Amino acid sequence: MTKALVVDDSKVMRDMIIACLRGRPGLAFTHASSGLEAIERLSLAAFDLVVLDLNMPDIGGIEVLEFVRGQDRLRTLPILVVTTRGDEGSRTRAIEAGASRFLTKPFTPDLILSEVGALLDRPAST
Repeated sequence: MTKALVVDDSKVMRDMIIACLRGRPGLAFTHASSGLEAIERLSLAAFDLVVLDLNMPDIGGIEVLEFVRGQDRLRTLPILVVTTRGDEGSRTRAIEAGASRFLTKPFTPDLILSEVGALLDRPAST
């Protein structure tokens, strides 16, 4: 079973992302409603994928990215940023901080499934 952590401060958005990703067999979900909660979950359990919003009230997505990439065991964890920030500066900052892929809201179920598939189906890094 592939484990995904979905991080967004909006319950509606978390539920929407999970509903879209249910189209991928073998994917199990955990969610976090804040950056702090995401860091706690990532510190305590292993995940195969993170879907991360940038806009959160406590610890933002960029800080979560920087935390993850600073941890040896998490350094190669695939992270899909899904955010309302569609400007090039936000995209660049997220990629530089360690995002594997970047997707703006709103999105279609097919698009998010395609992005997740590209991350999970890629060959393992050696």
